Amino acid sequence: SCVCQGRLVSVPAGPLTRVKGQSVSISCTVTDYEGPREQDFDWLALADPEPVQVISTFDSSFSDASFRQRVASGDISIERLADNKVELTIKAAAVTDNGVYRCRTPSTDKSVTGNYEADVQLRVIPDSLVVTSDIPWPVVTEGGSVDLYCNASWDSIAGTQLSFTWSVKKGSSLLEELLTFGPEGTVSVLGSSAQRYANGGFRLDLHHRGSCGLVLTGVLPTDQGMYVCTVGEWTREVGGAWYRLQEKSVDLGQVAVTPTDTDFSAVASALVTPQLSGDPTELECRVTNVSHLLDRRLGASWLYSPSLATTVTVASLDAAGVLVPGPQHRGRLEASLITLTRDDPHAFKLRLCQTSEADAGSYACVITAWSPARQGVNLEHPTINVVARRVREARSSGATFEMSCQVVAKNLRDAGFSVAVLIQTEIGGPSRRIISLSPSSVLRLEDWSEPGRQDSVTLARSGPAEFRFRLQGVQVSDRGFYTCEVAAWTKQPGEEDWTKAVSGESNKVQISFEHTGPSFDVSLSSGTIGLYPWETAKVACLMSVSGTPPNAGKYDIVYEMRWYITRLRGSDHPTLLASMDRWGVVRKTPRNDSSDCSLERTGPRSYILNIHSVQDSDTGEYHCIATPWIRSPASGTWSKAPDVTSTRVFINVKFAFWDSMKMPLLYGVCASVAMGIFSLLLGLICTQCCFRNAAYKPRVNNKLMELDMD
Repeated sequence: SCVCQGRLVSVPAGPLTRVKGQSVSISCTVTDYEGPREQDFDWLALADPEPVQVISTFDSSFSDASFRQRVASGDISIERLADNKVELTIKAAAVTDNGVYRCRTPSTDKSVTGNYEADVQLRVIPDSLVVTSDIPWPVVTEGGSVDLYCNASWDSIAGTQLSFTWSVKKGSSLLEELLTFGPEGTVSVLGSSAQRYANGGFRLDLHHRGSCGLVLTGVLPTDQGMYVCTVGEWTREVGGAWYRLQEKSVDLGQVAVTPTDTDFSAVASALVTPQLSGDPTELECRVTNVSHLLDRRLGASWLYSPSLATTVTVASLDAAGVLVPGPQHRGRLEASLITLTRDDPHAFKLRLCQTSEADAGSYACVITAWSPARQGVNLEHPTINVVARRVREARSSGATFEMSCQVVAKNLRDAGFSVAVLIQTEIGGPSRRIISLSPSSVLRLEDWSEPGRQDSVTLARSGPAEFRFRLQGVQVSDRGFYTCEVAAWTKQPGEEDWTKAVSGESNKVQISFEHTGPSFDVSLSSGTIGLYPWETAKVACLMSVSGTPPNAGKYDIVYEMRWYITRLRGSDHPTLLASMDRWGVVRKTPRNDSSDCSLERTGPRSYILNIHSVQDSDTGEYHCIATPWIRSPASGTWSKAPDVTSTRVFINVKFAFWDSMKMPLLYGVCASVAMGIFSLLLGLICTQCCFRNAAYKPRVNNKLMELDMD
């Protein structure tokens, strides 16, 4: 074997997993090179068809247009750590920064040997870590225990693990770390807490996934303070080392410890001393320094010692004022020959009504302080924690996505759960409810109205507190962040209606895959841009497809087509004219104009919109939107591809002067002729009727004829 000498460019071994919004730093080192000591570096992002230039130490204008603004703002920068080492920094990583980055060094060597570039893969995952807490009991008696529970939910599909760290802040001192659990189940205890953990003073409670508790037993007054839980998200780098991606903290609350050491004292004295047998005896036990009692109650016990070796209890009075007689003096107490009274809150009296020689001896009192116990359900509020996890990942269009929602409830009895699945296209955007399941197991489709896909989404109960959501035939439009919204419901005895007790929302689970199917384009054309009224306009949408599998048949791709008109140029408010779904069903928008429209398919990828008898209101910009549907050759399921929008074409309906004037002229001529004829007829009628001589009689010529004859 031989050892090859030459330039060596090295970057960290990948893939490097980082969280969205966090800073990313990638170092690059060159060794065994010739030329100047200070070397230049270029960073590139690998893409198809060629790498994209990110940033360089040599050329300030090296950055591609897609990175130029981020470089100028400082979001992406390069820092020289040494003559032969630089570091690429992304201040706030985005999911779109996923990919392979290449570090390249220009050659300064006499001969080209070794490697001049090195690649590293960067994987940016969404920030899905959510940390909540269960508030501990605020006041604990010395010697008791404190439960410090911390709940965390995250998307574990990325292979990350969590760690839990409990800390306490006492007064104005710095945060003191107590114990750390994880990642991978390791326990780390620092400083003075190590001995306490070894003695059982710290106990871990891992009762369900995503929730971890630290129980402090035998608490001391020095344990009081503000407790904090910090959850870290970790990933294992190449080589086995753990790298902390991020951490989030939550305050668990202030805990006060009530000390049980008695700062008060008791003094016994004889108020009445017997002189003869049968005389009464009265003893008093008074408590002093009562200001240190706080909220504790007092109890007293009287002890009698007839000799140094024997001590018996005469009677006791507990914190509730209940008299407990001693076994040897029970009869005399029941006969009221001995009484134990409390005339003052801080004074207890023992009275022997008839003292005998058998009562001679030493008497002592014992004072007991009682603290209120933690009982009842005063602050036991119901809580639920919802954890969503990916069961089946959709890696391509047409695949099946499956998600599980697990509910962990506390302080709830006989509760029913309702669950709703929501989708969010992007972080911070509006949420849309897809499907819901009521506490009575009634399934309901919410905002899911896509035709032909009603049966592709299901939600069912898979356990007492677990639900399973399945989405079959995932499409590009289904990409986004999915969450479970769970509410706990209870029923009062004798009632049928559910009452909402508490609700919670899970972490986000993302559907993200690259669209690797065919790519589409649509072009718009019109035979005539300028039309006259009553003519027919034709707007053709022609689809083109690239990347189709060689064995794709003519029915493997179908289209939904929609035509729009924008009557004002440059407006963003188009009006839908007509549409044709992938089954060939045509739907037209009602029109108030005299014109009408029709759709026809003239080829496998050619569609025409006809507007008959166009009017002035049909003037505007026309465009079409196509939605391709692709059938998977393997499963036969249909999936929807992203919408494709065409360019706009302007159609102008011209003003026809003769067409607009001929009808008025024709109507005017006809009206004039009609009026002329009507006037002539009226004149003739008037002449015949109004100007006729009624007294005129024609002469009779018979006699003249006779005279002529003569």
